[in-house]
Amino acid sequence: MMKFYEETIKSTSIYKGNVTEYIVEEVKLPNGEMSQREIVRHAGASAVIPFTQSGEIVLVKQYRKAIDKVSIEIPAGLKDDSDLDGLHTAKRELEEETDYNAKSWKFVTSFYSTPGFTDEFLEIYEATDLYLVDDSLAQDDDETVEVIIATYDEAWDLYEQGLLRDSKTVFALFYWKMKKLEIKLGE
Repeated sequence: MMKFYEETIKSTSIYKGNVTEYIVEEVKLPNGEMSQREIVRHAGASAVIPFTQSGEIVLVKQYRKAIDKVSIEIPAGLKDDSDLDGLHTAKRELEEETDYNAKSWKFVTSFYSTPGFTDEFLEIYEATDLYLVDDSLAQDDDETVEVIIATYDEAWDLYEQGLLRDSKTVFALFYWKMKKLEIKLGE
């Protein structure tokens, strides 16, 4: 049976920021050879697939410096010290980014975003029966977002134009497609 474990021999933090920490680890591979791993440590995040009462999705448009492009995404954000759990993070982020909250929340899935180099763990929730919050939470100081409400066809058009490309939002789009197919099959 093949052994799947890399023993950490030395771990060096080369930078610690507000969101991530960058680690270089010297590891011993299962075959005994030495190698180096560059790892980004991340506190985790939550994302929301928010559906309006009329069955549209609420998205946010923002500039993402890492890709030097505008990106259209589902609302999401980092867990912070005050968050009790991923659902709390999701509710806070939906309100901060869109001024909406929801009457109904459902856990959908969770996954590691890119385990080849980061331990970021993302939880995704579905929010339905949205309503506008009168005195909503303020956006983060470093965020500039525009709310977009899109039909299913409009969201797919954004995807086909290359404006909707981040993994959590592509997942949300295919999740929506699956829900629509289940409804059709159930008719």
